[in-house]
Amino acid sequence: MDLLQRIRTFLHWESSPEPEVKLLPELYSHLKAFRLPLILTVLIMLAGTMGYVIIDDFTLMDAIYQTGITFTTVGFGEMAPISNAGRIFTITLVIAGFAIFSSAIGILVAELNRGTIVAILKERRMLYKIARLKKHFVVCYHNDYTLEVTKQLKANHIPFVVVDPREEIHEWAIEHNYPQYLKAEPHAELSMLKAHLASAKGLITLSDSIADNIALIASVRLFEKEHFLPRPYYVISAAESMSDVEKLKKLGADTVVSPTKLTAQRVSAVAARPDMQNLLEEFLYKSDNPLDMEEVEVPKYSWAVLKKLKETHIRQITNTSVIGITKKDGKFVSMPKGDVLITSECKLLIIGTQRDITTTKELLRRRDKPREMRFV
Repeated sequence: MDLLQRIRTFLHWESSPEPEVKLLPELYSHLKAFRLPLILTVLIMLAGTMGYVIIDDFTLMDAIYQTGITFTTVGFGEMAPISNAGRIFTITLVIAGFAIFSSAIGILVAELNRGTIVAILKERRMLYKIARLKKHFVVCYHNDYTLEVTKQLKANHIPFVVVDPREEIHEWAIEHNYPQYLKAEPHAELSMLKAHLASAKGLITLSDSIADNIALIASVRLFEKEHFLPRPYYVISAAESMSDVEKLKKLGADTVVSPTKLTAQRVSAVAARPDMQNLLEEFLYKSDNPLDMEEVEVPKYSWAVLKKLKETHIRQITNTSVIGITKKDGKFVSMPKGDVLITSECKLLIIGTQRDITTTKELLRRRDKPREMRFV
């Protein structure tokens, strides 16, 4: 066993991850109808073997073989001369075999017509695909918002699972090319296990009903506590009114988008400056654009705390630019000068490539002054 493990390690073989929910017990429950034909088959084989031994003095092996070819009606003939009583017994075996196989085929056709077994096998195959995902997003409820979100996720090569309780999800998944999806109630714990939420990066709920969003956010935060997860999920939701936005944030949503507010802001901006397009929006959301913009929080223990922006040399070290600072009290400083002081738990609005932004995050999380400072 140790040798096999060493070989697997040397060849970098990894066992396929298994889903947290096993569907085999559910599959076995639908195969219970086949128990009666199976039991009858065993009894008929036993009775046939004893009959040929008693009636025509067959050896045990010849009796088993004669019973098998007679019961299955393959028509190989007789192993040895059979008496009239033996022939009547053979006819009985043929009729019994035909009846048992006919009933088994009827049960199989009925189960296939229900579609339950096929659906379970498809779902089981889907669960194994989902189990391979890491740092994915669970997108709940299919609608117009979901379509646009999943397009962006696919464009940025971010894995995701779409969860919806409606039967039409199978058709929608084929139509809109969802690689992973589930037909399930998103707020149920079983659904979260199936969606492999333990390895997910976050959850997106964009239901038209505020009640669905509330139930899902509360369920996700409860799931975190019950399973002692090392890090909280990033939960994104949507709401029409500002009062609903505040409710969802209080319940535990990290980001709540208000389509009404966003539309109003966009329309007012276009109305004020109709000849000027939103270049920043176009700049940031083009899929072929290497640059990105992100807000990075400075931890309490960071070496950069209580240092001037120019003293950190972030631009020279990471090749990114700080275009804004949000203080702990919420005050925003745009285009900060080099003399601006970096305080604990403030947020730096940084623009650069995703790789350079990641380097900036790692730089600000250090406790000691980085060595790169010696060369700038």
